[in-house]
Amino acid sequence: MAETAVRHRTVDVDGITIFYREAGASDAPVVLLPHGYPSSSFQFRHLLPALADRWRAVAPDYPGFGYSGLPGPDRFAYTFDAHAELLRRFTEVLGLTRYVIYLQDYGSQFGLRLAMAAPERVAGLVIQNGDIYPDQHGPKYEPLKRFWREPTDEGRDQLAAAITEEGFRREFLGELPDRLADRVSPDLWRLSGALVADPRRRDAWLRLLADQGSTVAWFPRQQEYLRTHRPPTLIVWGPHDGYMPAGAARAYLRDLPDADLHLLDGGHWLLETHLDEVVRLVRDFLARVQP
Repeated sequence: MAETAVRHRTVDVDGITIFYREAGASDAPVVLLPHGYPSSSFQFRHLLPALADRWRAVAPDYPGFGYSGLPGPDRFAYTFDAHAELLRRFTEVLGLTRYVIYLQDYGSQFGLRLAMAAPERVAGLVIQNGDIYPDQHGPKYEPLKRFWREPTDEGRDQLAAAITEEGFRREFLGELPDRLADRVSPDLWRLSGALVADPRRRDAWLRLLADQGSTVAWFPRQQEYLRTHRPPTLIVWGPHDGYMPAGAARAYLRDLPDADLHLLDGGHWLLETHLDEVVRLVRDFLARVQP
């Protein structure tokens, strides 16, 4: 049906061409889908049409990712601050004034900062393996934390060594049990691997990876936002995740005690392994928080 077809579009955001996928009627309630690393809006390829009969689902690619433009670092900083501001400007250019935000991986940082900038625009949050409680970080964070504490050239080289198709394959498969691994499309790591064959793009991704330590100072502010504003929230989580185990999901209940929490038998990329369950939970949540 035309109403659920995914459309592929571009828009100019402050001189940067931003590619985005969109499904649903233009006047329908909005679900905003900022993607994770090392992915793109491609990760939402199945969720978009699954929501489009009742909601307008919008998933942009960040600069340097997917099909968006690749401005030089003199024009775009490739930091978490820069990406968060780009997402905010993207919503302004598209005229999005109220939305539910899907928070996953790096997209959780960009989406939470968007929510903090204009709390009145947030109809709700869906949190899926996007963490802000460092006391619940999993063991895979430790090499990153060593770099955050002491950002050496050697540490940066180690980060760069993971920006490869094989490194991405390990990220997408993560700690999934073998019985689930064949549900994850190899397109995810092969598409990302092909993109970073361009050394300029590889450098852009490395800049963002190296800046991840800057997010730590935001965690208390994000927790305070949740405590203060109490947005309606669905937490749907894959605990087979070396970065964000089950405790990282439950930690949100400290600040959002009324959140609806579901731990599924998956990992970091639930939309690959547990799409039907996520769609059911998200649709039920959206029906409660948006007309």
